[in-house]
Amino acid sequence: MKDFFVLKVLDRFKFIFKTLKIDYPIMRKILQIKFIVDNRRVPMMFGNNVKNLHDKNNLFIKSLWIYSLLGGVIIIPLVFFSDSMIYQMSIIFGLILFLITSSVISDFSSVLLDIREKTIIGTKPINSRTISAAKFIHIVTYMYFLTLSIALPGILAFLIKNWVLEGFVYSFLFVLLFIIELTFLDLFIVVLTTLLYLFILKFFDGEKLKDIINYVQIITAITLVMGYQFLGRAFIFFSDSRIEFTPEWYHYLIMPLWFGSTFEMLFKPDYNPNLIIYSCLAVVVPIISFLIYLKLIPTFEANLLKLNQNQLKGKPIKKKLLGKIITRDNEERLFYRFTSQMMKSERGFKLRVYPSLGFSLIFPLIFLLNGVSSINNIASTKLYFFIYFCVYLLPAVIIMLQYSVNYKAAWIYNATPIKELGKISKAALKAFITNLILPIYIIESAVFLYLFGYQIIPDLIIIFITILVFTVISYKIVVHHLPFTESFENYDKSQGVIALLMMLLLGGFAIVHLIFTLFNYGSYIYLVILLVINLLLWKYSFNFNERS
Repeated sequence: MKDFFVLKVLDRFKFIFKTLKIDYPIMRKILQIKFIVDNRRVPMMFGNNVKNLHDKNNLFIKSLWIYSLLGGVIIIPLVFFSDSMIYQMSIIFGLILFLITSSVISDFSSVLLDIREKTIIGTKPINSRTISAAKFIHIVTYMYFLTLSIALPGILAFLIKNWVLEGFVYSFLFVLLFIIELTFLDLFIVVLTTLLYLFILKFFDGEKLKDIINYVQIITAITLVMGYQFLGRAFIFFSDSRIEFTPEWYHYLIMPLWFGSTFEMLFKPDYNPNLIIYSCLAVVVPIISFLIYLKLIPTFEANLLKLNQNQLKGKPIKKKLLGKIITRDNEERLFYRFTSQMMKSERGFKLRVYPSLGFSLIFPLIFLLNGVSSINNIASTKLYFFIYFCVYLLPAVIIMLQYSVNYKAAWIYNATPIKELGKISKAALKAFITNLILPIYIIESAVFLYLFGYQIIPDLIIIFITILVFTVISYKIVVHHLPFTESFENYDKSQGVIALLMMLLLGGFAIVHLIFTLFNYGSYIYLVILLVINLLLWKYSFNFNERS
């Protein structure tokens, strides 16, 4: 059986696992099997572009260059265009924290909450601490590869810059500290996520638990973005390019500042008491949280079995009045209710979609806050156009409509005596809008009406009609199968690229809208044009009878 470099490294520290009462040989064997299985699994970003098993080997490793490219674009400018070390390093760690935590939420939650090991390996004479340790190391290994890939361009940039300016020893110690703190950051992210899920598992079970987990993911996504806003506002920028940091009490809650302060303290050096406390938190908090995690491993594994409990006892599907109004006949109404129920019960769909909805809810407000210096005269501006950002992720979310964990049940479409299969897609899109997009837009509109006044009502109507038009166009471009008929493993990365490009189209709609507002009655003329386009799109875009 193939051996792995990670396992050889772990062999050097097996005495630590023995001290923690973990059966190291068994844990190593479990990890070995996990890594072999991972080598044969196609990462989501590759989709179905890999044609044979030989090409699938080590695809995760081969895909890391994409994350390095992303890290280079984001981090390198900060390395060379900022001289404030605490600002520089805090922002970099904030970006890495955001990217890694987003990955944990979207990709690794299913691994943390996987109960198959409990039912397969747990029936053998293996203690739960060993199983949990294998799961933890498995996740941390891939997270660390991902983290180093994102940070690698920054590491090289720091190495070159500091070597030229300060010498090799300074440069080497700087990069070494960077890598050590990235390790503590990854450790803390995994432990914190696990402890958060443990807290939820303690008080909920069954389907209610799965719903709560999805809501927590939304809240986590919102907290990350809002926290990053607080991080940026912790610094004062002067016209002569100086950046000043004045510690406040709430800065103790901003984790990236902990890691950035360590560099400021050691390499400036600056022994401000606040910086010393921040630096201590960067080490102490991850270690303490890990020790707490070790104590709570058996409780976490035991509570995971609650995910198997199902409290739904034949609850009837509610026939909502809105569904009756917006669907034309019984066939369309049937699939509207079916899609609505699938979006509420399909856990895989919610795990991938709900965090994006959380971002969509707060991005308009964040751009609005960053774009205005004073809220007093905000009503006289056109900053309400930032509400367009509430659907900037819409194409990426719509793509997920065609995927499902239970995709094998798609045979039901072929068995259904429906005359026009286009009605399935049409009904699904209507359910998507009313269940996911409309609630977000109503919340956003209420906030913007409060800030800008009733005079923007025509513009809000225009933006909503634009969303309806943009939804149909996005669906026709990025979705190629009937709803819930494809496996998530068949996700095509080219669709994700197209979804990003669709943001340019949304920007085009916003620019046209802005131009029409410059003329008398221009908004009303544009509204009529959009209504006609919307009616034509919804009428003729779904006239097909091709089976997926």
